[in-house]
Amino acid sequence: MEKIKLGMVVAEFNRDITYMMEILAKEHAEFLGAEITEVIRVPGAFDVPLAVKKILEKGDVDAVVTIGCVIEGETEHDEVVAQHAARKIMDLSLEFNKPVTLGISGPGMGRLAAQERVDYAKRAVEAAVKMVRRLREYESKKKK
Repeated sequence: MEKIKLGMVVAEFNRDITYMMEILAKEHAEFLGAEITEVIRVPGAFDVPLAVKKILEKGDVDAVVTIGCVIEGETEHDEVVAQHAARKIMDLSLEFNKPVTLGISGPGMGRLAAQERVDYAKRAVEAAVKMVRRLREYESKKKK
């Protein structure tokens, strides 16, 4: 079976957490037999969609994994950031016909909850790999 190539976009805001998420994502991709061939780091979760689009436009990956952490503040800013990032990520997946998975934790969580959710990165990698495999299976059945 052809090796799955993944792109990854990592938000640097709350870097102490997203760094751990990035390491877990890379390790899990390797464990699953996938290869991360592109990594773009962006300032924050709100900036993720543009980098995802750049990777998808290049066309060298089968899927893109997004990594980020949106921690609750004094206002509803965390909700706005997370909702808009998630929406645009989904839109890009549909626009480019490739899986783009959501490994952005939050909103509505504090720093401790964010640290407990670093494994969301592994889940995002797992979802990307599964989606690529299942779409390949679907396409191969369709051709028969």
